[in-house]
Amino acid sequence: MEGAVRSAVLAIFMAFMVLAVLSMRPFGAPRDSRMDDYFITDSQYETGSNNVVTSVVFDYRALDTLGETTVLFTAVCGIYVVFLGRKRR
Repeated sequence: MEGAVRSAVLAIFMAFMVLAVLSMRPFGAPRDSRMDDYFITDSQYETGSNNVVTSVVFDYRALDTLGETTVLFTAVCGIYVVFLGRKRR
C-alpha cells in the first residue's frame, strides 16, 4: 500500500512538472513589454540617470530597496551579536 501511495504522489508531481514546462514562454519573451518600454524611454527624463537599472533601483523602487537594505543590515547585526556572545577558549 505504501508503494502505491508513493507512486501516485510521484505521478502527480511529474504531471505537474510536465504541465509547468509546457506552459512556459520561450526564454526572453515577456508577456507584456509595455513597462519595459516605458522605463527605457522615460527613465532618463524622469530621474536624470543615464543608467536604466540605477534609475529603477534608486528612484522607482527606492522604498523597496530601503526595506531590503534594512533587512540585510539587521541580519548582519544579528550575526555580529551571535559571534560576539561566543566565548573564546
